[in-house]
Amino acid sequence: MKPYKSKINKIRSFALALIFIGFVVMYGGIFFKNSPILVLIFMTLGVLCIIGSTVVYAWIGLLSTRAVQVECPNCHKHTKVLGRVDMCMYCNEPLTLDPTLEGKEFDQAYNHKTKKS
Repeated sequence: MKPYKSKINKIRSFALALIFIGFVVMYGGIFFKNSPILVLIFMTLGVLCIIGSTVVYAWIGLLSTRAVQVECPNCHKHTKVLGRVDMCMYCNEPLTLDPTLEGKEFDQAYNHKTKKS
């Protein structure tokens, strides 16, 4: 199982990957320079990936402004917490704002709403 990262950092990494994917797709159009329609398709898909990255960056920026900023008990740096549980952006210390979850083992499932029967 891969280590868990901070939600904000995970979304920012996805947006950065979209930029690189967009550039690779646009450069892929070079292989089809004899067919202008395929070049146009590759360029359009690449630009759409970059526009999607811009939207994701704007969304996570807005989300980040509403996140609660706390001081990590381990490294004593300020980090932002999204949801009930999250990790410190710097030292990957599990953090929670819910007093009922203190002392419990870290689990991402605490962030999902469950149906109450």
